[in-house]
Amino acid sequence: MIRNYFKLAFRNLLRNKIFTAINISGLAMGIAICLVIMLFIKNEWSYDRHNEKADRIVRVVFKGSVQGQAMKEANVMPPTAQTLLKDYPEVEAATRIRNAGAATFSHKEKSFKEEALAFADASLFSVFTLPFVKGDPGTALLEPNTIVISEAVAQKYFGREDPIGQLLEIKNEQKAYKVTGVMKAIPVNAHFHFDLFLSMASLPDQSSDSWMISGYFTYLLLKPGIAWQKLEAKLPQVVEKYMGPQLHQSMGFTLAEFRKKGNDIGLYLQPLTDIHLRSNLMPMTELEPTGDMRYVYIFGAVAIFMLLIACINFMNLSTASASKRAREVGIRKVLGSAKTDLVRQFLLESILLTAFAMILGLVLVYLALPVFNHLTGKELRLGLTTNPWLIPSLLLFGLFVGVLAGSYPAFMLSSFNPVKVLKGRFTGGKATMGLRSGLVVFQFAVSIILIVGTVVVYQQLTYIQNKKLGYERDQVIVLPETSRLGVNENAFRERLLQDPRVVNISTSGYLPAGPTYNNNFFVYAKEQAEQIKTLRYDVDDSYIPTMSMQVIAGRNFSRNYGTDSTGAILNEAAVKALGWDTQNALGQTITRSHNKAGTDKVTYHVIGIVKDFHFRSLHEQISPLVMVLASYNGTMIVKAKTKDISGLLADMNKTWNDLKAAAPLNYSFLDERFKATYEAEQKIALILGISASLTIFVACLGLFGLATFTAEQRTKEIGVRKVLGATVTSIVALLSKDFLKLVLIANVLALPVAWWIMNKWLQEFAYRIDISWSVFVIAILSAILIALAAVSFHSVKAALTNPVRSLRGE
Repeated sequence: MIRNYFKLAFRNLLRNKIFTAINISGLAMGIAICLVIMLFIKNEWSYDRHNEKADRIVRVVFKGSVQGQAMKEANVMPPTAQTLLKDYPEVEAATRIRNAGAATFSHKEKSFKEEALAFADASLFSVFTLPFVKGDPGTALLEPNTIVISEAVAQKYFGREDPIGQLLEIKNEQKAYKVTGVMKAIPVNAHFHFDLFLSMASLPDQSSDSWMISGYFTYLLLKPGIAWQKLEAKLPQVVEKYMGPQLHQSMGFTLAEFRKKGNDIGLYLQPLTDIHLRSNLMPMTELEPTGDMRYVYIFGAVAIFMLLIACINFMNLSTASASKRAREVGIRKVLGSAKTDLVRQFLLESILLTAFAMILGLVLVYLALPVFNHLTGKELRLGLTTNPWLIPSLLLFGLFVGVLAGSYPAFMLSSFNPVKVLKGRFTGGKATMGLRSGLVVFQFAVSIILIVGTVVVYQQLTYIQNKKLGYERDQVIVLPETSRLGVNENAFRERLLQDPRVVNISTSGYLPAGPTYNNNFFVYAKEQAEQIKTLRYDVDDSYIPTMSMQVIAGRNFSRNYGTDSTGAILNEAAVKALGWDTQNALGQTITRSHNKAGTDKVTYHVIGIVKDFHFRSLHEQISPLVMVLASYNGTMIVKAKTKDISGLLADMNKTWNDLKAAAPLNYSFLDERFKATYEAEQKIALILGISASLTIFVACLGLFGLATFTAEQRTKEIGVRKVLGATVTSIVALLSKDFLKLVLIANVLALPVAWWIMNKWLQEFAYRIDISWSVFVIAILSAILIALAAVSFHSVKAALTNPVRSLRGE
């Protein structure tokens, strides 16, 4: 019996090659997309969970509000770690990381620039799971001027030599670090990645007891059984005991007075496993860009809907071909076949189709993963051999999908009345047609939501790319490592300025796009109520003209004014936060404390107001900013004006080499740094567009199947209408209008949902578009055109069929 089931199944599948191919390809596509997205979600969810004590590790973060300006920072003050370890028995260990930027290391004749560089406490390896290949993790970073490196770095500098005890020297600093440990590479799914850890004891500021400075990423290992929420509830005591007195000394007002004016500051805890997906802190304060839980939900929904649509298509296509097998079912039932036998037969065919689809789906996954990894920056792998649980899971998954997708057509086909089908009066009934119609509405509702989402995301990204930022980013070249020239740095600048293609050059490491230096800056005016927290930019007198910023009041810094060393230029947001306006801000003074005791104060007089410019992501409002005049070397910002940008870069490189630089010239363009800020959104838009296209394509297969079914059901009706004089156009309209009704119903249901979802997404941007009515018009027209394209083939074919052939059976 089983052998006969398989024989009949293969025979029927081969007899209907087109339907079989469409069924398998549609289901395979749904399975493949679902698997790829599930691998992506699994990867996102796995961040930092490789740490053996991940469930007990929390990060200390700083949040507050000053004069309405929100502060959400991932790094905190130097004494935070030791204070919490000392004062709270719930804490088993504490460790800190401080980003060290980039440096050029050398060993003998080998020299490399290292960018994955950080300072770390000796306790780092007792908190995080970072396995050692050589050395003692417990003591590796205890002493100053020691360093732990990754295996890749060890191989790069030392080859087959034993790296332990060797020295790595930082060029231009005359400082060497002794290698005391070699660790394995940090897993990809971690929220930080460093190849070199310098001992925190080497950093002078690390022992500071000031609660007025920050920059230290601080992690706590809680004792087993301790709930982090209970410890967090005690942290206001730390603010009162340690931060409050220093705030009073520095600013001249108590913490109570500070809070009475509507301000607040505090320390909070963040579980390690929440950092990647659930962090709502300022992106510029994170060690690396984080993920977003909302996108996990979105892609999870897309995966589920895609699989459901593929299963729905399977049902529709199977029932669409039912009319061809109606007489077969009738004859088999007359000859004594039981309903259970027929159900088994059709379920077997469904499971066989699903098995073929699973195999093709796995092939598609292997083909799609490299492309998906390129788009997302991930390193996803299916790993059938490395994950033995995956194979049985896929088998169960395939069986479930096969039964789910085949159950409806199996029970529907096996329930045909043999008398009616043998007389040619096969029908599925109103309930059956209603279910099919409902499934089509569901498919197109999902498709319409994805169309609206794709259009809105594209429009928002276009808005971001074209928005006036308050500075000029085109043909601005950033040279981040000019300090490698040593004493020749100024000579390099002067030679560049002699080139007519160079408009201006500024020396500053403070950039409005991409990686930049940052300084928090507490300032206050004459009255304490006007204290605000701002960012400080250290710039030269060429910075504003190089960036083409607009001074709307006062003047720029000038070398002709010796008093400009204590001058300040404010942006409009800072003027507003201080309670001034553009007219009376000039000549005002702002003061900041230079130390925790408040005894070393620096006063600046306002000499100019610059028009607000975007120096953070457009997700955030423009915050207060103070520019001060400072002598800075190490980064040059070159404003060019030429069509021969490649020729300019070649000449810059030649000049660089002529001056005997310690390393090759490194450069980037400001517009590229700006675009990189929204790389995540661009990738999401691309993936969403691809998902929408594939979902619509699979939905069209379902509509194609339903059109096939309808055309075959109404063959004789069409023949009669043609004999009575109906035109091809009227018949096409007749067959198409039912489907267009379903699409319009789908629009009515989907458009409000799409508007709500995309409106919520846009709220994450401080500067955003309004969803225009044109978006919904595009969605409606797209859905109608897609539906017409899917059903027109069968509608036209049915309308052109000779009525003699249609009525031959009568």
